[in-house]
Amino acid sequence: MTHVLHISQADGGVAVYLQMLLKHLDKQKITNSLVCAQQFISDDFTPLISDFQQIEMVREISPKKDLQAVFRLRKCIKQVNPDIVYCHSSKAGALGRLAVLGMRKPVVYNAHGWAFNMKCSRTKVLIYKYVEKILAYFTDTIICISDFEKESALRNGVGNQQKLHVIYNGVDVEAIETNISTTKLSRNQLNIPENAFVVGMIGRISDQKAPDSFVKMAEIIKRSIPEAFFVIVGDGPDRAEIESMIQAKGLHDSFFISGWVSNPNDYMALFDVGVLLSRWEGFGYAIVEYMVAKKPVVATRVDAIPNIVETGKNGLLVAVDDFEDAAAQVIRLHSSSELRNTLIANGYGLACRRFSIQRVAKEHEDLFDALQNRGK
Repeated sequence: MTHVLHISQADGGVAVYLQMLLKHLDKQKITNSLVCAQQFISDDFTPLISDFQQIEMVREISPKKDLQAVFRLRKCIKQVNPDIVYCHSSKAGALGRLAVLGMRKPVVYNAHGWAFNMKCSRTKVLIYKYVEKILAYFTDTIICISDFEKESALRNGVGNQQKLHVIYNGVDVEAIETNISTTKLSRNQLNIPENAFVVGMIGRISDQKAPDSFVKMAEIIKRSIPEAFFVIVGDGPDRAEIESMIQAKGLHDSFFISGWVSNPNDYMALFDVGVLLSRWEGFGYAIVEYMVAKKPVVATRVDAIPNIVETGKNGLLVAVDDFEDAAAQVIRLHSSSELRNTLIANGYGLACRRFSIQRVAKEHEDLFDALQNRGK
């Protein structure tokens, strides 16, 4: 039996991924424990693990709080005494790898998207890059969630071919299909007309996910498709700005923003098209969810997204910030049921074959076995 201690600071998509992974890892082979930030919901994880602990880990850089977190994590690691330490996301990756120094335990790290690929100041990019380069020396295996992520790591001198291991993200296909088929959420509850053509987005309302491009796209679509309606499932720091933009463009009667929800698939069931206009993306988790839900996809041609979407085959790709082309592709989908059906069939088949959480869990099990056997 291998005991893995997972450390995570980031909630949102990382927490969803972690919850699915823990659910599908073989309980006969692997025991899991979790140390996470205080915003995690304990009820989501306690049925899946043997030990659950929360400590303060802040998103921003804070020398005092970060040092305190390192000491608390080190205490947790000594108490749990796992066989493997697995750090998820950049902040937990830094804190966890510092905490385990000198303990002679195999360390696995998954950034879930490199921080140095974010669109931020050059100074921040350099800091993120050098932190990752240094900490890679103290990591046994670095998991990359796409081929793009591995290529980006190599290009920036983070790890090497032997240390970098690609495990594509996955989704719980069965759970999504069950949620879609049993949802009780209706268009009427959200004041969406029954005849509406619903264009939806699942994602954090922040610069990365380009909600401003989504609104600009919506304005153009509305001129060609009067019955179009737009849904953003999520919340985030730019919500007030986006709501003001919606109001200014006179789209308030054709828009719904859910805020943070625990059941995004219920909302996705109402979509006619799923859109993701990210400015940078380590994977593009929502895209695979759209495919499983049998929704045609329009997304940006950036970073890892072309690893998932082949334009014209299982989705349509546009350039970053090209909201006019995004609108044109949605209008194209509205007018062609043949194109919609082709993208839906190919997308669903690809998602089930390549992006299932069962495959993700099996690849992790094989990795943990190899790490355990390395020293024998």
